[in-house]
Amino acid sequence: MRVVLFAICAVAVAQPHFESASVKRMGCGEIHNSPGPGTVVLRGDPLSIVLMEAFTVKRYQIVGPAWLDQDCFEIVAKMPEGAAANEVPAMLQALLAERFHLAAHKENRPGPVYALVVDKGGPKFQEASQNYRRGTRQDLMYFRAAWSETQGFKGVMTMSKLAGFLAGHLDRPVQDLTGLSGTYDIDLLWARDPAIDPPARFPPPPGTQPDLPDPPKATLFTAIRESLGLKLEARTVPTEMLVIDRIERVPIEN
Repeated sequence: MRVVLFAICAVAVAQPHFESASVKRMGCGEIHNSPGPGTVVLRGDPLSIVLMEAFTVKRYQIVGPAWLDQDCFEIVAKMPEGAAANEVPAMLQALLAERFHLAAHKENRPGPVYALVVDKGGPKFQEASQNYRRGTRQDLMYFRAAWSETQGFKGVMTMSKLAGFLAGHLDRPVQDLTGLSGTYDIDLLWARDPAIDPPARFPPPPGTQPDLPDPPKATLFTAIRESLGLKLEARTVPTEMLVIDRIERVPIEN
């Protein structure tokens, strides 16, 4: 297999830059991020998350030193007047190049993925109504029980969007290979699996009870088959990776 390489130009003449920026090392703890407008704040993030924001990648796509997940920083950057939100990633790239001497490239490497396919019994969900597809309802998502031992989401979505949501709960990308091209009503609940799902981060608000049916017993892989008639198959395919060629652990001072 031919490896596809292309250099990421860390600082280009036409690349947008922040008007000013402060970069400080800080302890890892509570994360507070604000994308603007006017000022971009990334506070308490390990540098891996900053790289994810700068290059629009997932954590599993970054190949670099282990300390990227261990060293946390506060970045407060002022955007130039009239700058658009979609310019922030390029500005972060320039900032990383200037302060951390970042040099990186993207290449395709064989990597593990999950293929989302239709199970032998066929799909167990319905196509969304025409009214949903014409309106904005397909953009509404309901996430359930962030504080309990139950995980789940419900909404109107394509199979591609479903694959994206599933990938957020797994350690690798999910590719939609269902062959289903419509927009569907999806309702999925599963029991938290310590081997896959992160522990609940926040307790329930005082005096509230989760509005849920009886907790499910099936974990994610089983729930996908039983509730949706789909399954996840482990495969190895070429995956685009962000490879860190050089990055300084101590940034240039403000």
